Amino acid sequence: MLDKRNELNAWDRDHFFHPSTHMGMHARGETPTRVIAGAEGVYITDTTGKKSLDAFAGLYCVNVGYGRQKIADAIAEQAKNLAYYHAYVGHGTEASITLSKMIIDRAPEGMSRVYFGLSGSDANETNIKLIWYYNNILGRPEKKKIISRWRGYHGSGVMTGSLTGLELFHKAFDLPRAPILHTEAPYFFRRADRSMSEEQFAQHCADRLEEMILAEGPETVAAFIGEPILGTGGIVPPPRTYWQKIQAVLDKYDVLLVADEVVTGFGRLGTMFGSDHYGMKPDLITIAKGLTSAYAPLSGSIVSDKMWQVLVQGSDQLGAIGHGWTYSAHPICAAAGIANLELVDELDIVENAGSTGAYFRSELAKAVGGHRHVGEIRGDGLMAAIEFVEDKDDRKFFDPAQKIGPQVAAALLERGVIGRAMPQGDILGFAPPLCLTREEADTVVKAAAGAIESVLSGR
Repeated sequence: MLDKRNELNAWDRDHFFHPSTHMGMHARGETPTRVIAGAEGVYITDTTGKKSLDAFAGLYCVNVGYGRQKIADAIAEQAKNLAYYHAYVGHGTEASITLSKMIIDRAPEGMSRVYFGLSGSDANETNIKLIWYYNNILGRPEKKKIISRWRGYHGSGVMTGSLTGLELFHKAFDLPRAPILHTEAPYFFRRADRSMSEEQFAQHCADRLEEMILAEGPETVAAFIGEPILGTGGIVPPPRTYWQKIQAVLDKYDVLLVADEVVTGFGRLGTMFGSDHYGMKPDLITIAKGLTSAYAPLSGSIVSDKMWQVLVQGSDQLGAIGHGWTYSAHPICAAAGIANLELVDELDIVENAGSTGAYFRSELAKAVGGHRHVGEIRGDGLMAAIEFVEDKDDRKFFDPAQKIGPQVAAALLERGVIGRAMPQGDILGFAPPLCLTREEADTVVKAAAGAIESVLSGR
């Protein structure tokens, strides 16, 4: 067994190109390789037998937890009956058609159709093309600019990487590309003027957006994209009234709203969708992760009836829409989605995300909120973050070179719990499976408190 593990580790370093990885350090063996062998509930196990509580649900995605036989059986049955057929030119399968209805039944009011892809990145690529197509059909060829936010995450493609507002995803890739623009992140803890209340800061963000639209020309601005709660940018809930104020600006200048719900869709905030949670009125919704709990790759662009009517008008003028992926609405992935959404209902995990999430954040606050280097504990639903600071009173941040966040994440892993060191700050993030129990939440809190103390006690 040891020989096999060593062989896998060697093959990994010699042949496997990992995403979001320091390539040189990994290839040289300066960072550890971890080969995951199995998982059950909220725990994963590697090939050495080490078991870890996955308090980040993979990458925010294993909502119903690991090892759900119902989804595995659905995948196997679909593979035996019909492993693949395309969705072009009106073709469908029972799985893809059924899942479409299940999604629309759960979606916010006014949504009409689902276009399927495989990842959140390709779903947002679809959204960009639909926005441009929509405005061309309406005779507004100059209305093409899309405004995103700094610290937002919307994918890793050329255009979706441009939408993303994080330096790591731009460096040396010649990104961002036009016609993508970025406005201020609704990051209350890091606001420049600390005298601002949440509502004042929300108004400030809305004012900056309006100023950008006016400076660019409202006739050129097509859409605004945002996650209901910033995810990879630091797990940052919006300040109170933020989305209401943003919506008012968008309505004023006829700018579409894209709600990127790749993380928040299907229960993570204690509501089926984050748009409902924060009162957003989207024209497009991006979904992925929780759609199948990552048991199979599947994403979607949910299109509002308002946009759908214009898309139909476009087909009447131009013929079939020239957009498609080979694996759109893949029947195996759709079967996984159906079983997953059934489990979401059967296990009542949407309610659990709200109640257990509130308990988790409360216990984190009790355990480490008073620590001199904990600047803020924040989150919503089953998402939480701890932001570390050098000086709490002056809100002085650590030198990034010290890598405090990664150090705490590593100390947490030593204690058997997986959290995530978030980019562009010393931030420890949590987004566990939505089936997390209070006892499991206590395990995470205890490990987090121990990790923080071990790294920061002497500072």
